[in-house]
Amino acid sequence: MDIRVLKYFLAVAREQSYSVAAERLYLSQPTLSRQIKELEDELGKTLFIRSNKGVSLTEEGMILRKRAEEIIELMEKAEQEVRHSDDAVSGKVYIGAGETYSIKLIADTAKKLRADHPDISYSIYSADGTAVLERLDKGLIDFGLIFQSCDDNKYESFEIPLRDTFGVLMRRDMPLAEKDFIEPADLRGQPLIIPRQHNHNVILSELIGLKPEELNIKAEYNLVYNGSVMAGEGMGYCITFDKLINTEGSSMCFKPFVPKVEAVCTFVWKRYTVFTKAASLFLEQFKKDIAEYKA
Repeated sequence: MDIRVLKYFLAVAREQSYSVAAERLYLSQPTLSRQIKELEDELGKTLFIRSNKGVSLTEEGMILRKRAEEIIELMEKAEQEVRHSDDAVSGKVYIGAGETYSIKLIADTAKKLRADHPDISYSIYSADGTAVLERLDKGLIDFGLIFQSCDDNKYESFEIPLRDTFGVLMRRDMPLAEKDFIEPADLRGQPLIIPRQHNHNVILSELIGLKPEELNIKAEYNLVYNGSVMAGEGMGYCITFDKLINTEGSSMCFKPFVPKVEAVCTFVWKRYTVFTKAASLFLEQFKKDIAEYKA
């Protein structure tokens, strides 16, 4: 399977059109169609469904797209690592992270390194802990910030000293906005906007002490900004961390839970990984900065 043809396949999947993809790739449409047909013949599967509205992926095509994206990304990362393996410290550091204020510490270290190593850049991938660990295992990222336990035999890690506090983001004209703190009972029957994750009902019930049947979930979000927009439109109360949305001078406010509920963030990387010079330098500096922060 040729990397070049995988890129052609991804272009057609992205544009949902052979003609548009061919134009983007500076190829003739017959050439592109022939390359995709040869790929389908090689795999023994149909990858696209053609219609008057364009093309769409088959189930097999969707599987290949996910893997092809990972292959291309890993190849580009490998090229970066080899290209920047000389004495000069340059290249990209890849970090996966959930939405957390702890990213501030990542930024502080990156800013400190920039003075002496301006050619180091950063790629931040936002996802939940499961997806971050999956990308670590595949070598797609160097480090992760997660809110879950990990296998000490597979990963090295340390806790981040900053703590994210759970609470509720809401419009200032909502009834609960008059309170300084939100108690679990306050949310019983209220319309909720919650983070999208596996078994969210159970996790949320454990978090705020309400039974799953007592939760009135109206919407889920993957990115807190989207959740904040839904809350801003009055869809309900958005459960999230503090400091992720700036409410100063806006129509929104954040109220923490009582009793206080905090999340512990962990910085993690895969054991026995051979880092690039840029990633190694970042890890060394980040450890020093965390030690100073704790002190």
